[in-house]
Amino acid sequence: MTYNIRKAIGLDRRRDPHRVMEAICQADADVVVLQEADRRLGQRKAALPFQLIEDESDYEVAPLAANGVSLGSHGNAILVRRGVKMARPERISLPGLEPRGAVSIEIAGGLRVVGCHLGLMRRYRHQQMRRLAEALEQGTLPTVILGDFNEWSHHRGFEPMDREFDIHDFGKSYHASRPVAALDRLIISPGVEILEGHVVMTPLTRIASDHLPVWARISVNVVSGD
Repeated sequence: MTYNIRKAIGLDRRRDPHRVMEAICQADADVVVLQEADRRLGQRKAALPFQLIEDESDYEVAPLAANGVSLGSHGNAILVRRGVKMARPERISLPGLEPRGAVSIEIAGGLRVVGCHLGLMRRYRHQQMRRLAEALEQGTLPTVILGDFNEWSHHRGFEPMDREFDIHDFGKSYHASRPVAALDRLIISPGVEILEGHVVMTPLTRIASDHLPVWARISVNVVSGD
């Protein structure tokens, strides 16, 4: 699942990480990629506190932060259900006018999971996609990229990636009160198949953030070296 939690500030303008955590738990995904998971200023303290995640969920935080207070990097974080093994956490710097980045882990079963939150201007998003594609071409694992891509068009905007990857949206995820755009999507490499997917629209998700979560079930085809 991918979810832009807007630093846990809901449409009622209250910061309520408990509400966000409940929305995540109700969706019941094995892997959750978050955007805007840290505050913007100062040390970029986690908007979804570590202790709250431990106390109120069945998730572990992937070790992606460069400090001891952030949940991730550039607001991107990954939660993995306890018991699912993860390895090779990596921060990927992205170019652009505003500071942006992506995060990556490998999980049991042979899958690379990448989370990102791309820029507001398409020319910078294209630069960021090219950088992501370069970073991923070094690997051999099937890969799924989840995030807030900030692309409003249904037909354009993913040119740097659409030859090597398949782009999927499952409906309009922004704005949560009245969805008009599919900003939150999944991009998959060969070896990954989408089995089903949907925008998570519940009374809770419609107020917990300005984005709705996007959930998908996938199948991974691991290629043997024999």
